[in-house]
Amino acid sequence: MRNLNKGKQLSLKKGPRTALLKTLVNSFFLHEKVKTTETRAKTIKPIIEKMITRAKTPSVANRRILSKYATKITTKKIVDQIAPIYKERAGGYTRIIKLGQRDSDGAKIAIIELVK
Repeated sequence: MRNLNKGKQLSLKKGPRTALLKTLVNSFFLHEKVKTTETRAKTIKPIIEKMITRAKTPSVANRRILSKYATKITTKKIVDQIAPIYKERAGGYTRIIKLGQRDSDGAKIAIIELVK
């Protein structure tokens, strides 16, 4: 049964998958956009949206929850720089732009970026 199983497996076991997602999320917040496969972009989008929503109220508890996926530097950037921009926005902080296929293996490539 698939009860309570959310998200894509990305053909990875749990440890490498969480490491990949953490790395993608951190690099996304550091550079404010990342170029990756379409499936990975769709997988990290809900994580990023929830993190920005959480960072809108900058409490110690929320910073600790954010540090589950982000480093200290990234957490500080989310709370101090990114979240205040979206204080009035109810959701939809990111967009996915599809770029086509990669030449080597034909994987669908996309850019996920912040909406300004």
